[in-house]
Amino acid sequence: MIFSHISDTHLGFVQYHSEEREEDVYLAFNQAIDTSIKDHVNFVIFAGDIFHVPNPSGRAIIVLANALKRLKQNSIDSFFVLGDHDISRIRGVPVPWVYHNLEFSKYIGNGIPVLYKDILIQGFDKKRKSEIHTFEDEFVRADMEAKKHKGHKILVLHQGISEINKFAGELNSTDLPKNFTYYAMGHLHEKELKKFSHLGGPLAYPGSIEITSSEMIKETQKGFFEVDISRPEALPNWIKLDTRPQISVKTTVEKLSDEINELSKKIQAYNRKPVVEIKISGEILDPGAIQVQISKISEMTLRCFWKHLSTEQENGSVFMERPMKIEDEMHKIAKEILGTEEFANFAINELLPLLSKGNMADANHIISENFMRFKRGVKNATVS
Repeated sequence: MIFSHISDTHLGFVQYHSEEREEDVYLAFNQAIDTSIKDHVNFVIFAGDIFHVPNPSGRAIIVLANALKRLKQNSIDSFFVLGDHDISRIRGVPVPWVYHNLEFSKYIGNGIPVLYKDILIQGFDKKRKSEIHTFEDEFVRADMEAKKHKGHKILVLHQGISEINKFAGELNSTDLPKNFTYYAMGHLHEKELKKFSHLGGPLAYPGSIEITSSEMIKETQKGFFEVDISRPEALPNWIKLDTRPQISVKTTVEKLSDEINELSKKIQAYNRKPVVEIKISGEILDPGAIQVQISKISEMTLRCFWKHLSTEQENGSVFMERPMKIEDEMHKIAKEILGTEEFANFAINELLPLLSKGNMADANHIISENFMRFKRGVKNATVS
């Protein structure tokens, strides 16, 4: 038996206000679904952050609906938990619930174990740091259920593990229930596969299916796991997706022309226009001359950025202060201003994406929906 473990799909994410980048996310997602169908997986697990915002666009909603329909048509069941991007702290019902109610997919984020054939699957939605302590009792009960079950046991979580990423860590691996044979993780956007001696099986992050706003421009691979559980040990196999190339290079003013020539040769080998970032050090006397060099490849790229590195940036001291995730820093500032976690989530995850796209009508609509509650929150924050 084989299942797919897919996470952080962020459907509806639009980078650089670019329709092409939104389409890239849908293409990567459909690749993962089509590959799962082609490889005859028995079921699919979505480990959170299905959508990029709690109020996704109609296009994102339809893309997911069509994908789940294709899975159903091929007798492939699916299960999901909610990530922080899926959950609105103010509005009631998360959009993915629609698919659960229509029986397109099964929601498992409430911690209630589900038996699928001879497999135990248990999942938990993303919890905020203030709620992490509630995992303690829930994990004890989950461990007892897993210990009693004779077949494979899969735990699905959308949380950061400190041994994997100390900056984004919310739990230690030693906090997790010990008797599961596979730990299907979401939240961290880089692929990670670890085996801990105190856990009953591998702990796996497939990573996001595309580069998102929380990541820097870089050459990387994106994909998902297909996990073979036909034997006592779960065996994850990472499947690479064909995503748009992203390149970041560092050069000097003197070597810029040579770097541009090398980039030109490299770009010609790609089947899609890449996103390119060029970091230039040294004294720039004529920015216009730099722009002339950059223009030689700009038509060959989807987006081409260049930035001048200061001496401090060259030495890395400035980057040490850069937050690991820009969204986390924005959320922190919003929380300080608005006073509560739920209003910060509303501002960053729901309101800001609409305003950044100039969608004033929808922004006004969700503010009106929550006006009295939002007003009380702002008033309390101001008084305090």
